[in-house]
Amino acid sequence: MAAKYLLVVESPAKAKTLSKYLGRNYVVKASVGHIADLPKSKLGVDVDNGFEPAYEVIHGKGKIVAELKKAAKGKEAILLGPDPDREGEAIAYHIAQRAIPKSYKGEVRRVLFNEITKSAVKEAVEHPVELDSGKFEAQQARRVIDRLVGYQISPLLWDKVRRGLSAGRVQSVAVRLIVEREREIRAFKPVEYWNLTADLRPEDDQSFSARLVEVGENKIEVRKLKEGEQAGFRIENEAQATELRERLEAADNWRVEKIKQSQRQRRAPAPFITSTLQQEASRRHGFQPRRTMHAAQRLYEGVELGDRGLTGLITYMRTDSTRSAPEAISAVRSAIEQGYGKDYLPDKPNTFKAKKSAQDAHEAIRPTSLDLPPDAVKAYVGPDELKVYTLVWNRFVASQMAPARYDQTSVDIRAEDCLFRATGQVMRFDGFLRVFQETSEGGDSSEGDARLPDLKEGQALGLDKLDATQHFTQPPPRFSQASLIREMEENGIGRPSTYATVLSTIIGREYIKQDDQKRLLPTQLGELVTDLLVESFPDILNVDFTADLEDHLDMVETGKEDWLDITRKFYEPFKADLDKAKVSMRDVKGEVEETDVPCEKCGKRLVIKWGRNGEFLACPGYPECKFTCNFVRNEDGSVEIEEPEATDEVCEKCGKPMQYKYGRFGKFLGCSGYPDCKNIKSLNKPVPTGIRCPVAPLGCGKGEIVRKVSRRGKIFYSCDRYPDCTFAVWDKPIGSPCPECDAPFVLEKTTKRAGTVRRCAKEECEYTETVGEGFAIAE
Repeated sequence: MAAKYLLVVESPAKAKTLSKYLGRNYVVKASVGHIADLPKSKLGVDVDNGFEPAYEVIHGKGKIVAELKKAAKGKEAILLGPDPDREGEAIAYHIAQRAIPKSYKGEVRRVLFNEITKSAVKEAVEHPVELDSGKFEAQQARRVIDRLVGYQISPLLWDKVRRGLSAGRVQSVAVRLIVEREREIRAFKPVEYWNLTADLRPEDDQSFSARLVEVGENKIEVRKLKEGEQAGFRIENEAQATELRERLEAADNWRVEKIKQSQRQRRAPAPFITSTLQQEASRRHGFQPRRTMHAAQRLYEGVELGDRGLTGLITYMRTDSTRSAPEAISAVRSAIEQGYGKDYLPDKPNTFKAKKSAQDAHEAIRPTSLDLPPDAVKAYVGPDELKVYTLVWNRFVASQMAPARYDQTSVDIRAEDCLFRATGQVMRFDGFLRVFQETSEGGDSSEGDARLPDLKEGQALGLDKLDATQHFTQPPPRFSQASLIREMEENGIGRPSTYATVLSTIIGREYIKQDDQKRLLPTQLGELVTDLLVESFPDILNVDFTADLEDHLDMVETGKEDWLDITRKFYEPFKADLDKAKVSMRDVKGEVEETDVPCEKCGKRLVIKWGRNGEFLACPGYPECKFTCNFVRNEDGSVEIEEPEATDEVCEKCGKPMQYKYGRFGKFLGCSGYPDCKNIKSLNKPVPTGIRCPVAPLGCGKGEIVRKVSRRGKIFYSCDRYPDCTFAVWDKPIGSPCPECDAPFVLEKTTKRAGTVRRCAKEECEYTETVGEGFAIAE
């Protein structure tokens, strides 16, 4: 019997799972992502004709379009089931417009899969809906505006700074946040202060510690000050601390003045949304956002579970909603009562307030079945998927559990005119903490008890010891990937589906880098480009402006605004800024700053130029003289050559000392006998890409691909499980599936002659695509 219906989804893995659930009446095909987009080789937006986008079938997708047209023939209805978000709606619209024959007379409907389980899939196909024009137009407005920004600012940066640079409506604001935080850290002036801590003992009991909080009528206050604000009272130096300590050591009137006891509750956290899942995976497991989303995508689309077959394990993972379906809440409450007892179950379900910016179109991220705890699936999923699934499972269960309860005690102790305070906390009931506890930014998830002895007001205390310790106020910390996502979310910059792409882009474009603690800091290039863009495009780089545009896109989706109106309102001032910048933006590429430093080879005065890694000194006699070196600027503005940093290592080739040097690929060890001896050693640490090593026979399927630098300074990519896995490639892996064979990533190579070309990582696959001149647009 011939199938009656054609269902088109975007992923082959998703198509495979759905085929199993739907049976012989359905043919399920995959579009393998978008089938149409704006052209790579030109702007593709007619700004003089209502911003008409010139969509075209993506190179390499013609075969898929032909297959979909063939499959559509003779079907009673065509169901379009890409992901239930704006991007999925755009995929559905383009399939409807380009992959369904014009002669087709049957119904074309939309189906929405919040989870891929048998019951949910059957429910969705039995209740299809119309395509959502508001959601499509919101995506189209975003795509057009991002193209206008990226394809018109990026060439300007190529002309003014260097080739290969890019700008984007969201990525550039994210870089600005990192630049401004780094400058805040540099400008920070630490303030000295001293703490006094007393070890006190009631008669015949254990000692406890109390900290000085008041001297006379002055409360001790040490905090970050706002501009123009006066500092509070503090012990400023060692002399003051010593004088106060000696006076208190001689005091014989240490007494308990006041005891305050209270009960504190800590409520369960909401189930994960996209941003909080990315943050927790980053803090707990060190995952980059892209790595987290790849694992979550596989869990959503379906995993082979032995006798159960293909099963979707979590709900849709791109969401900003904290709500869950009533039946899911009922199921988890039953599981809590059975697994942990009635004490752990609140009287009524926990509810969570949605953020103002939340679209609330989908549920929170949760397990699709409470019958599949992590232990039940660990034999069927990879290590990344298990870690992400365990987080999702534990967080969802915890979200419907009772609060943790603490007894909290605060004790004020008086000695002379000084007040000390001790605090203690004892957990009386662990509640949801039995299942899940959020990890702090430093990776710690502990919440230990601090017990105080039984005390009474007026009770005399003995002083065992009084310590004075020196401290300095600290600057704000650098952003981690997790804290940057939180900052972007709080400021309304981007949307859950964009965070991973934005971070990958700004790291890949070398606007930012990570320090040894995986904190983000700007490169010299990132600071330069940010300064140029802030001066020339103040609106684009404005946090409030970017967040406001997101609000307007939300209103387009709900039909309250027209996409052409917001595009026009955005473009008119942007075009004026663009025309002005073409004339007035600083021409860094053409700048040559002369110095008084002589060339070590030919004696000419060296000049300062801009290169891939920032400023450097070069001989103006190039190409006859190719001398270059790094330099430092003194406080008076003068320039001097940076002396190579000596090491204890000796060159194994000639016996001369090795030195730290800097080249195109960063810091390395080089022989001090250069150019007679050219021995070098790489110091570069592997840089994670967030892309999983391919499965056999190409790789191991367990590790992560990392960027490395060879002994000769050439970048390559390999598995972080080397030598257990020997997968390695020269070309850059890109975390998007192959449009021909659905391999998990493709390889990208850029040359002057061919431009940027992508090809499949599998030798047997013939996919290859030229993607233009490299304007990477990430919003």
